[in-house]
Amino acid sequence: MLNITNLNLMVSTMQLTIVLIITAAIFLIFIVIAIIKMYKLKAENKRLLESDAFKADVDESYKDFTDGHLYDNK
Repeated sequence: MLNITNLNLMVSTMQLTIVLIITAAIFLIFIVIAIIKMYKLKAENKRLLESDAFKADVDESYKDFTDGHLYDNK
């Protein structure tokens, strides 16, 4: 029968702590990058929505189709 302690497969708490800290740091970096990218995309979206070209397309594209139907317009 194999004994696990004889195979040196045990991990010390120091090694486990270091691995967990490195993993958490990597994920924290990814989260920070995602938040920065989200704010940049939000600012660009706001800038594009406020441009005159987009407003002209939106205003001309909407037409009220309820006049030709049998809707109750009370």
